[in-house]
Amino acid sequence: MGEAPLLSIRAIALYERPVKLRMPFRFGVVTLTESPQAFARVQVALPDGRTAWGGAAELMAPKWFDKNLALTNEDNFGQLRDVLRMARDAYLSDSSPATAFGHFGRHHEAHARAASARGFNPLLASYGPALVDRALMDAMCRACGLSFYAAMQANLAGMGAAHPEFQGIDFGAFLAGLRPAASMHARHTVGLVDAITPADQSERVGDGLPETLEEVVRAYGHRYFKLKVAGNVQADVQRLRSIASVLDRSPQPYFASLDGNEQYESAEGVQELVRGIQAQPALRRLWESILFIEQPIARKLALQVDMRSADLGKPVIVDESDGELASFAQARARGYSGVSSKTCKGFYKSVLNAARCAAWNREEAGAHYFMSAEDLTTQAGLSVQQDLALVNLLGITHVERNGHHYVNGMAALPWTEQQAFLRAHPDLYENSHGAVRLRIADGEIALSSLDCLGFASGSMPDFGVMSAL
Repeated sequence: MGEAPLLSIRAIALYERPVKLRMPFRFGVVTLTESPQAFARVQVALPDGRTAWGGAAELMAPKWFDKNLALTNEDNFGQLRDVLRMARDAYLSDSSPATAFGHFGRHHEAHARAASARGFNPLLASYGPALVDRALMDAMCRACGLSFYAAMQANLAGMGAAHPEFQGIDFGAFLAGLRPAASMHARHTVGLVDAITPADQSERVGDGLPETLEEVVRAYGHRYFKLKVAGNVQADVQRLRSIASVLDRSPQPYFASLDGNEQYESAEGVQELVRGIQAQPALRRLWESILFIEQPIARKLALQVDMRSADLGKPVIVDESDGELASFAQARARGYSGVSSKTCKGFYKSVLNAARCAAWNREEAGAHYFMSAEDLTTQAGLSVQQDLALVNLLGITHVERNGHHYVNGMAALPWTEQQAFLRAHPDLYENSHGAVRLRIADGEIALSSLDCLGFASGSMPDFGVMSAL
């Protein structure tokens, strides 16, 4: 397809709109009931005069990017708005043409330093460029008349030497070998306050959608799950027994990840949980189903703790500690086997880490290193579609999904917007219970319609009804 095109950034617009949850979701130290969703629009121009707009979206989740308990949810929303504005101003500060990746490489370090000077950690800082880069990629694809998959397989973003952390990897060869699939498994999150059976509920939402884990399995047919633990071995084991009593009913194999939520300060603390699980005959099948343990150590300590100091019996991945481009390489040296892909951390970082896994596995002649696909409550529309397309491009076969469960689909959006997304992606969405929502059948999400013009979206949100960020 030729050289990576040079792009001039003409405009960047930032918007937001409110998202209300149909039921509370607790992750780590916060129980979420509502949150704004941020949107970025970028206009690019090619040297021949062609122009196009692209978009991206991401929920502004509190107490994940910065878990400082002295900050309110509104403080966290303010931080995320700030890093978005900082990224917008940085990308608009240099009008000279560059490849899509070149724009990222040009501003990454300066933006990180500026964010640090404001007291923002690297994970928080990355949120701004993550949205701008996706919207820029979307605009480039539309200007060139290509899908995200085709553009990435041909490396039309120009990934490579424009940033030193990406040097030494043949991204042309790596990307050319990627083969997206037609579907993937949805890994359902069981949050820390989620009801397992109706007996656990004091009151019901009553909107006709599944509320308990038992109902979710019956409605969607999931075979992959993400189980959150809270750092209290006795309470965690008891809750896992309740979860296992539902999952073990399945005649088919099921698979799960165990999310430690940064609740531990040492590998030995995690080992205590593992031993507590292994000591329970009722948890034998559940323990055998565990694929990996996610970020059990608090982020301030995670890359100092050698996970090989404890016999956990399962690989461990980093998530919240993956704040910088070099973090996964540092984690590898501490005994971690994997790292999460999240579009809110930046899609170039996900591609870099996937390429690292491939290279390291070749070096060691095995399959020790891997990427997982995690979800920060991505919402129907641009957010979930771009995340799914990235994960699918990288060949990951199951992805944590929870945004569709805790939010009533597109119910709060204009009906015309809902129908436009349904028409553009009839395999991905369905119209049920009064709204357009993600379609999950037999535990899987169909993805074929994401291979469309632009970054995985055949429709655009109604920016005219949104508020300026």
